[in-house]
Amino acid sequence: MVTNERESRALRVKEAGLAMLTAARTAPKAKGVDIMECCLLDGDDIIRLSQEMASLHALTGRPVYARDSKNILQADAVFVIATRSQPMGLNCAHCGFETCASKPAAVPCAMNTTDLGIAIGSAAAIAADHRIDCRVMFSAGMAAERLNLLPGCKQYFCMPLSCSSKNPFFDRG
Repeated sequence: MVTNERESRALRVKEAGLAMLTAARTAPKAKGVDIMECCLLDGDDIIRLSQEMASLHALTGRPVYARDSKNILQADAVFVIATRSQPMGLNCAHCGFETCASKPAAVPCAMNTTDLGIAIGSAAAIAADHRIDCRVMFSAGMAAERLNLLPGCKQYFCMPLSCSSKNPFFDRG
């Protein structure tokens, strides 16, 4: 049996994406409390995400949304990650407030944000290990949040994934 590399790309990207979900889940978390959620998009869901990014461009006028909405259409899959908001009760003051109780609800807990960053890094490392091209995008994350892809979560980020001869998520013009 001959397996053509071009015919197996989508499968390899999906396998790497699934491993990225695991890496994000098992990444270290403050106090061992897991408040991360993540999912993998493909097909029509990528198109829907792109359309929401275009809507954000129309709403805000920010060029990043227009550029990235076109760019993610080159992805074979999109990794989505976000965190629920839950102060960790450490009173660390990293959020800018002396105690967790004095922090306004709209201000994210710094530990939640740190945990999210560590999980993103773990997922990106898996993509790199599999030689899958990716880029962390806040713009796609904003659209994913508007679509409520991970109910109850905030601070969304996305990583479009591709397996091609050149990473389409850099040198975008």
